[in-house]
Amino acid sequence: MTTVHATTATQKTVDGPSGKLWRDGRGAGQNIIPASTGAAKAVGKVIPDLNGKLTGMAFRVPTPDVSVVDLTCRLQKGATMDEIKAAVKEAANGPMKGILEYTEDQVVSTDFTGDTHSSIFDALACISLNPNFVKLIAWYDNEYGYSNRVVDLISYIASR
Repeated sequence: MTTVHATTATQKTVDGPSGKLWRDGRGAGQNIIPASTGAAKAVGKVIPDLNGKLTGMAFRVPTPDVSVVDLTCRLQKGATMDEIKAAVKEAANGPMKGILEYTEDQVVSTDFTGDTHSSIFDALACISLNPNFVKLIAWYDNEYGYSNRVVDLISYIASR
């Protein structure tokens, strides 16, 4: 799993010292910076069947908001891209409504600024090498989408 992640508040505006890795101290506004990510581990905590089956990295890019995840999958049971798209679309319109969105529009990152969904599946950007090896692409507003899930959690806790 690779995330292409918008700049965050912890990054430097110009090159400077970093307490960890040298490249973490490089200027965020003028560089694409390889970085670690906890996203793959987080998926394993939320979906226990995937625990230990994902690894990942991030590229921090000089954009103010919106990120994209590139998930490369080796499937045990083969599926066509049309079958995968149909399953995601069904989930987006059913049990994941409001959290997962599906699009077949020709979108770019700024189209998702302020989007409340945690993930917007980009059907046009996904590719398949064969029925067992696919690349799935999903966008997310790394601040707004997350904030909306926090509000959902607070509402859930308050209702109990």
